[in-house]
Amino acid sequence: MRPGHSAPPPPCRLPVLGLLPVQAVLMAGLGLIITGPLADRWPVAAEDGVDRSLAAHRGGPALLLSEWLSQLAGTPSITALTALAAAAVLAVSRGRWLREALFLAGAVAAQSAVFLLVTLIVERPRPHVLHLDAAPPTSSFPSGHVGAATALFGGLAVLVALRLRPARRWVRPALVTLLLAVPVLVACSRVYRGMHHPSDVVGGLLNGACALLVLAHALLPPARCRPLARTALGAVTAHRVPGGPPDDPASCGAGAGRRAVVVRHPHGCASELAERVREVLRRHGYADQVWTETSAEHPAGALAGRIDEDDTALVVACGGDGTVRACADVLAHTGIPLAVVPCGTGNLLAHNLRLPADPCAALEAAFSGETTRIDVGRVSGDGSPPVRFTVMAGAGFDAAMVADASERVKRRLGRGAYALSAARHLGDPRMRLSIRLDLGPVQERRARMVVIGNVGTLQGGLPLLPDPRGVRGWLAAAGHLGARMLPGRPAPGRDGTVAGGALEYFSAERVDLRFARPQPRELDGDVIGTGTRLSAEVDPGALLIWIPPRTPHAPGERGRTEPAGEAGRAGQAAHTVGA
Repeated sequence: MRPGHSAPPPPCRLPVLGLLPVQAVLMAGLGLIITGPLADRWPVAAEDGVDRSLAAHRGGPALLLSEWLSQLAGTPSITALTALAAAAVLAVSRGRWLREALFLAGAVAAQSAVFLLVTLIVERPRPHVLHLDAAPPTSSFPSGHVGAATALFGGLAVLVALRLRPARRWVRPALVTLLLAVPVLVACSRVYRGMHHPSDVVGGLLNGACALLVLAHALLPPARCRPLARTALGAVTAHRVPGGPPDDPASCGAGAGRRAVVVRHPHGCASELAERVREVLRRHGYADQVWTETSAEHPAGALAGRIDEDDTALVVACGGDGTVRACADVLAHTGIPLAVVPCGTGNLLAHNLRLPADPCAALEAAFSGETTRIDVGRVSGDGSPPVRFTVMAGAGFDAAMVADASERVKRRLGRGAYALSAARHLGDPRMRLSIRLDLGPVQERRARMVVIGNVGTLQGGLPLLPDPRGVRGWLAAAGHLGARMLPGRPAPGRDGTVAGGALEYFSAERVDLRFARPQPRELDGDVIGTGTRLSAEVDPGALLIWIPPRTPHAPGERGRTEPAGEAGRAGQAAHTVGA
C-alpha cells in the first residue's frame, strides 16, 4: 500500500449484534444446568444454606444500604440513569460521541432482552427465605437487577477508561474502580435481601458483561495503539508501535481517513513553507486539510475544536517547541498522532527525535518512519491548572533568559537571541529552594536555575550555567558540558553531582520545587509567569508521535532504538545549577 493510502476508518460492525441470540442461548443453557444436573451438587446445593444464614443476620446499616442498592438497580432507576448518562455523553462531546451513547443505551437494552428470554425458558424459584423486596413472578435466574447494573455502570467504566482525560492520573482508575464496584455491591445486596441465590447474581454479572462486550465490539472504535516495545527518550520512555505511520493499516489507523489538522505558527512557518507543507501532505494522501494559526492567547490555535478522534488521522505542528507543547497538551491520550515540522527558534523535541533540521524534510522523514508513544511531563504550580510539556520546565536563570528574549530579536538572530538575553542575567543572584523527589525527603539548595528535563539533550541556545562562586566553577562546568557532547560522556557521581559540584542531577517520576521568593518560570520556551512553586510529574505514554525510521549505526554509536538522549533513566530528570 502506498504512503498516505491506508484504508478508511472501520465502520460500525453491527453484524456483531447477531451474537446476542447466541448469548441468550448460552445463558439459558447455563440456567438449565444449574436447575438440573447441578441442583443437588456443590456449590449449587450449598446456596440454600448461604441464603438462610444471611437472612438470620439481617439488620443495622447493611439493611439500609442493601435497600438503597436494590432500588438503584431497579427498572425505573436504571431507565432514568441510562437516559441521563447517554444525554450527558452527547452533551459533553457536543454530539460527536453518538456511538458511545448508543453503546451505553444498547448494552442496557440488550441485557434486558436476553434476561426476559432466559426467564421464559428457565424456571427457578427464589430462595426459601423472607423476601425484602417485591418482585414479578419471573425466574430467579438470572438476576435482572445485577445484569442492568453491570451494563450501565460497567458501560460507564468503559467510557471513562476510553474517553476521560483527567488532570491527575489517579482520577481515571479511581472512577473505573468505583463504577465497577457498583454491580458487585448490587449483587451482594440482592442475595442479602433474599431475592436471589448466589448463582443467580453471577448469571446477572455474566449477562451484563456479555452485553457490554458485544455492544462495544459493534459500536465503539477499535483501540488505536498498544505499546509493544520500549525505548528511551532522554529521561522518559517511548513505546514503539510496529509499522510506519502512513503505510501500515495495522499501525493504529495512521493516515486512515486522510484528514490532517495543521497547527501553524505564523512567524515560524511563513507562507512559502506552509505551501510546501500542504504539498507534502497532499502527496501523501491528505487532501482534507484543516489549518489553524497560533496566537499568544491560543498557542495551539483552534486545535481543540478542530479534531475528532474518529476522523482526524493526523495533527501536524508547524512551529517551535512552544507550538509542539501546546498541541501535545491537547492530543494527550486521544490516540491521534502528531507529526512535528520544526520551524521555530528552538526545536529541541525535534532534535531529540532526530528529525532533520529542514522542516519539510522532517515531515517526509516522519512519513517514512514509525509510530511511537512517548511520555510527557505534566506541570502545575501556585494554583494554576496542570499543563503538559514535551521538553523541559524551568525556573530561575533560564526562565529569565527566555522571558527577556524579544520576538523581534529571535526572528532576526534565531538562537542567538537567547545568548544576548543570557548575558544580561549572568549577575542575577542565586535563589533559595527546596526539592522533593517522588516521596523522598525535602532537600534544601541554593542555585542559579533548576531545569526539569523530559528529553536527554538540552541544547540549541539554552546554556547551563556553572557554579557562580568563582572562575574555577565556570571552567569545571564548561568542561563537563563540553565533554558530554563527545563519545564516552562522563556520568554523574554517586551523589548526582558533576563538575566539582557546579551541576547536580536527579531522576524521579515527580519533582516538587518550592522557592523562597517568586521566581520566573518557563515551559518549553514559553514564559508562564513568576511563582513560588513548580511541580512536575510523568504522564506515561500520553503522546502518539511520528519519528524517522531507525538507521544502522556504527560500533560505539547510539542506535535508533533510542530516539533521543540518555537511555535507561526513567521519569523526569531535574538538575540544579550553582547548587
